[in-house]
Amino acid sequence: MEKTTTDSVDNNKEYRKGQKLILISVAICCTIFLISLDFSIIATAIPAITSEFSSLNDVGWYGSAYLLTTVSSQLLVGKFYTIFSIKWVFLISLLIFCIGSAICGAAPNSVALILGRAIAGCGNAGLLSGALLIMAHSVPLALRPLFTAITGGLYGVAAIAGPPLGGVFTDRISWRWCFYINLPIGAIVFLVVASVFRSPPTPHRPKPTSSWDRIKPFDPVGTILFMPAIVCLLLALQWGGSTYPWEDARVISLFVLSGVLIIIFLRVQCLMGNDATVPPRIIKLRTIWSCALYQFSLGACFFIFIYYIPIWFQAVQGVSAIESGKRTLPMLIGNMVGTTMAGVAVTILGYYAPFMIIATILTSIGGGLLTHFHPTISSASWIGYQALVGFGIGVGWQQPIVAVQAAVSIDDVPITTAVLSFTQTIGGSLFVSIAQTAFSNALVRDFHTRLPDLDPASILDYGATYLARHVPGQYLSSVIEMYSDALVHCFIVATAMAALSITGGCFVEWKDINGKKETTA
Repeated sequence: MEKTTTDSVDNNKEYRKGQKLILISVAICCTIFLISLDFSIIATAIPAITSEFSSLNDVGWYGSAYLLTTVSSQLLVGKFYTIFSIKWVFLISLLIFCIGSAICGAAPNSVALILGRAIAGCGNAGLLSGALLIMAHSVPLALRPLFTAITGGLYGVAAIAGPPLGGVFTDRISWRWCFYINLPIGAIVFLVVASVFRSPPTPHRPKPTSSWDRIKPFDPVGTILFMPAIVCLLLALQWGGSTYPWEDARVISLFVLSGVLIIIFLRVQCLMGNDATVPPRIIKLRTIWSCALYQFSLGACFFIFIYYIPIWFQAVQGVSAIESGKRTLPMLIGNMVGTTMAGVAVTILGYYAPFMIIATILTSIGGGLLTHFHPTISSASWIGYQALVGFGIGVGWQQPIVAVQAAVSIDDVPITTAVLSFTQTIGGSLFVSIAQTAFSNALVRDFHTRLPDLDPASILDYGATYLARHVPGQYLSSVIEMYSDALVHCFIVATAMAALSITGGCFVEWKDINGKKETTA
C-alpha cells in the first residue's frame, strides 16, 4: 500500500468563519431544499392542475419538461463553473430557476406551465453543483462530511415532504403556491450568496488567438452531441409503454439515436482533452468513476422508493396523498439519522469509504425487506423496513461528494461535482421509468392469469388513488393484492440497484480527509 499526503487538496485556503459561514450554510441548505422540493412537490398538485386546464394529456410533460432541461444541461453548466465566476454562474442559475417558477405559478394555461417547467429546469441544472462548490470554497475538507450530512438530510426531508406539502397547498390555498414558494426562498439565497460568498479567481487561460480558441473551452461539438442524446433517451423513456408501445418504431429510433450520439460524444471527449466537457483525465481517476457509479445506483434506488412507496400506501391501504406522505416519515427520519451519524463519524474518523460499503449493505437488506410488502402487513413492519432503507441511503448519500473533493484539486471540483449531479439525476430518471415498466408488465400479467374478464389498461388509467371507486366490489380485494404484488416489482428493481452500488463502494480510494495519510492500492 502506498502512502501519500493530501495537503495539496486543501491548498491552505482561507475559509469563511463565524457569521459569514453561518449565512453561507443557510444559503446552501435553502438551495438543496429548493432543488429537492421542486422535484417532488408537484406530484399531488397534478390532479388540480389538470382539472383547471383540462390538460390530462399534458401530465407527463409537467415532469418531463423539467427533467429534460435539467439533465441535458448539467454537464454544460458544470463546464461554465470551470470557466466563469462560481458566484455569478450560480446566481444566474438561481435567477433562471426563479423566473421559471414564477411563470409556472402565474401560468394561464398548460403550455405556459410546461414552458415554465422547462425554464426552471435550465436553472436547476446549475444549482446543486453550485451549492456544493460554494461549500467546497467555504468549508475545510475535514468539516465537509458534517456539512454534506446536513444538506443530505435536507434533501431527503424535501423529497419525502414534498408530496404532502403540495397536497396542503393544493387543498387549502392553491396549487400555484407549489411554485410560488420557491421565490422567497430563492430571494434569500440570492441575497446571501451575492453579499457574503467570495468567489475564487477563475483559472488562468492563454489568450485566444482565433474564434475557435474562444469557443473551444465550451466544447461546442460535445454539447451539440450530448444534449440531444439525453433528450432522445428521456423522451424514449417518457413515451415507451405509455404514449407508444416499447416496440414502436419511434421509441426504438429514439433509443438508437441516443446511443449513437453518446458513442460519438465519448469519442469527441477523448479528442478534446482538457477542453472536453468531461476531460478524460478526470474520468480515468478511480475515485471519480467509482463514485459516479455509486451515485447512479443509489440515486436510482432512492428515487424509486420515494416515488413508489407513497403509491403503495394510496393504492393498497386506500389512504390519501397527504396520509401516504405521513406514512413515509419513517424513511425520512431514518435518512436524517443516517446522514447525520455518518457525517459526524467521517468528520471524526476521516475515512468515508467504509460508510459507502455499510450503506450498500443496509440499503440492500432494507430493500429486500420492502419486497415483502403485502396488503395485510403490520404497521411495525412497514415502519421498520422504511426506517432501515432510509438510514442506509442516508449513510451513503453524501459520501461520494466528499470522496471526489478529496481526490482532485480544487480547480477540478466543479466538473467532478457536475458529473456526480448528472449521474444521480439520470440514474433516478432512468430507473423510475424501468420500475414503471416492471410494475405495468407484472400487473398486466397477473390480470390475464387471475382476472381475465377485467381490462388491466382501465385499472392503470384509474390511478392508485381511485381503485376503490372504479373496481367492482367482488374484484376489489384481488385487484388490490395484484397491485401490491406489481408494486413490489418496483422495490425489487430498487433493491438490485442498491446492491449494484457495492461496485462503486469497493473501488473508491481510501483517503483520510483530516490531512493525515491517503491509502491507495
